[in-house]
Amino acid sequence: MDMQQIGRRARAAASELSVLPGEARAAALAAMPAALEGVRDALMEANAADIAAAREHGTAAPLLKRLEITDTVFSYMQRRLSEAAALPDPVGRVLEGRIRPNGLRVSRVSVPIGVIGIIYESRPNVTTDAAAVCLKSGNAVILRGGSESLRTNMVLADAMCAAAAANGVPGAAIQIVRTADREAVAQMLKMDDCIDVLIPRGGKSLIRRVSEESRIPVIKHYDGICHLYLAPDAPEDMAVSLAVDSKCQRVEVCNALETLLVDRACAERLLPVVVAALRAQGVECRGCPAAREFVSDLVPTTEEDWTSEYLAAILSIRVVDGLAAAVEHINAYGSGHTDSICTRRMDWADRFTTSVDSASVLVNASTRLSGGGDYGMGAVVGISTDKLHARGPVGPNELTTYKWIARGDGHVRASL
Repeated sequence: MDMQQIGRRARAAASELSVLPGEARAAALAAMPAALEGVRDALMEANAADIAAAREHGTAAPLLKRLEITDTVFSYMQRRLSEAAALPDPVGRVLEGRIRPNGLRVSRVSVPIGVIGIIYESRPNVTTDAAAVCLKSGNAVILRGGSESLRTNMVLADAMCAAAAANGVPGAAIQIVRTADREAVAQMLKMDDCIDVLIPRGGKSLIRRVSEESRIPVIKHYDGICHLYLAPDAPEDMAVSLAVDSKCQRVEVCNALETLLVDRACAERLLPVVVAALRAQGVECRGCPAAREFVSDLVPTTEEDWTSEYLAAILSIRVVDGLAAAVEHINAYGSGHTDSICTRRMDWADRFTTSVDSASVLVNASTRLSGGGDYGMGAVVGISTDKLHARGPVGPNELTTYKWIARGDGHVRASL
């Protein structure tokens, strides 16, 4: 496959998109759910073939689950496309403006980045989410999904491209790399003349490779080592609900809970009931020596547990002596992704949100809410633990940059 040709077509499409009205981009996105419905049978057939091939190659169960398009996942993809279509246009926003004493009018205005390259594994919903976020923000996108989902991704991409073209959007605005050859990724990493930003989504090895070998700026996150801290006053029903949802709603995703921190002041009251609720959901609970004082049959933890992103039904538990110790643990072992506190004391909550250095910090809410959709962002293309250019869920606003526009009336620079 000629990756340079794909890049050139994307660059040309980006130029067209930069002057295309937001209404046209929204109309294209609004047409995509129906386009997916029209290829539903072909999509499910392709997805079944991908799953069968992945199973033959010994793919682990959590990855197989990520690969599968169920009726729920299909509806989710359609809904996210519709939500993206309905969002305010992120392009052309006046971020700041002023009139200088000499009458020069200066403004900073949001504009598309240009061409976004997405390299990802397993989850086909990334295909629809990425296309939605990039198109909404006026960017062309080159999608390179994993070989295990190639059949599925091609059906999705073709349907979205058809809907886009029918609404006046350039056909090359959404392109998918139609080969499983890993050389395509190697070429993408060097296409700094065509691609402005790369976003890898997948395992640590993929993200590390892209980050180390790319000539192009990368928006990334390595791990989702997410924490929930149960403060001394945490209500029992809320503590149980948040722990179970954060861990069990989907164990294989990056904002699932991996470490539970329990304040010593409430450990006797809360730890046995929380562990019982997690075990009822099939979770293996591992505990530090202090935690095993309250639940004696916890699997002993090792130092490695505190830095592990399990992506499985395993949870590590540590008893901590106060809020400061909880924050210290999170900032030492966390990945800067998502961390939450359960408390009724707002002074503790405020201290937690101020002190924890993560992209998303929640109060009395499940870590699973940090994916972007529950923040009102519609579709997102990933969650960044970087601090530049984007941090946290990466939605349409995060895939814009800005330009300065100055309007004068024959203004010139005065001599010094």
